[in-house]
Amino acid sequence: MPSFYVARHVRHLPSQMFDLVADIERYPEFVPLCLGAHILRKSTDAAGVDHLIVDMEVGHLAIRQQFTTRDTLDRARMKIRIEHIDGPFRTFENIWTFHDEPDGRCRVDFTAEYEFRSAVLGALMGSMFEMAFRKISAAFESRADEVYGRAPPGSGP
Repeated sequence: MPSFYVARHVRHLPSQMFDLVADIERYPEFVPLCLGAHILRKSTDAAGVDHLIVDMEVGHLAIRQQFTTRDTLDRARMKIRIEHIDGPFRTFENIWTFHDEPDGRCRVDFTAEYEFRSAVLGALMGSMFEMAFRKISAAFESRADEVYGRAPPGSGP
């Protein structure tokens, strides 16, 4: 099964990066290949963990795919897990974790594992997915710079 991992050290707080990744309906504004994102259902459990059902549409050129995910947003653990429910994947899971760095910055770990149901779609999209995952992780850092500014936390004006 194809997998992807990247760690990025960003000049923003873990809580800020968590908020950006949790703001799913804004993804079409800045996430490469994301054409649409809609929260269908949201609930919060007794531990304060949010559970979402999300419809996503992704595409590139003439290829468009829609899929549904179960997203678990665990702010206490600074972890977001995205799991495939329905769509073109046999399996699909993304995990984001956000870690404090000693200088007030954040290390963002992003992992993805996926397998398409169709071998043809896998051949068409597979090589593009690794490039897309790299661009996606960079897009969140750029978005954080845009929303929160470029200065490291606590660096003053």
